[in-house]
Amino acid sequence: MVDIGDKPISARSAVARGKIRMLPATVAAITSGTAPKGDVLAAARLAGIQAAKSTSDLIPLCHIVPLDSVRVDIEHTSNDGFLVVARVTCTGRTGVEMEALTAVSVALLTLYDMAKSMDESMVIERIELVEKVGGVRGDWRRDDLGGDSSDVSSPNG
Repeated sequence: MVDIGDKPISARSAVARGKIRMLPATVAAITSGTAPKGDVLAAARLAGIQAAKSTSDLIPLCHIVPLDSVRVDIEHTSNDGFLVVARVTCTGRTGVEMEALTAVSVALLTLYDMAKSMDESMVIERIELVEKVGGVRGDWRRDDLGGDSSDVSSPNG
């Protein structure tokens, strides 16, 4: 593991996102609450939060980070999918990018697992870091076109 003992403690945050595409009938079952496994969205949100808290157990050499907050939002983006967004904050010596990315990944996998009996054609795509705030390297945000941007003037946009 990298030694972070000399790094200053500071407020840090990260936002990640990812998408899942599926058949319109699968989206309808999930949004109406009629999926065979129950409340798919609630299970996926909880799985994402739990995953963020367990990141250091899943990713080798990842530091244990005491998290201040984890929020996982899942929004119906069209008739063929959902967007998962995770926001993670901490006050510590290292960032929470991995926690945000892990939350999104596990929430998406949970959506897949809970809907696979209805739709084997689902596709998980574009899991990515959207922004990180704090730390020695400073703030970073992905621009609207999906590229990289290191010119972030404010952590809130």
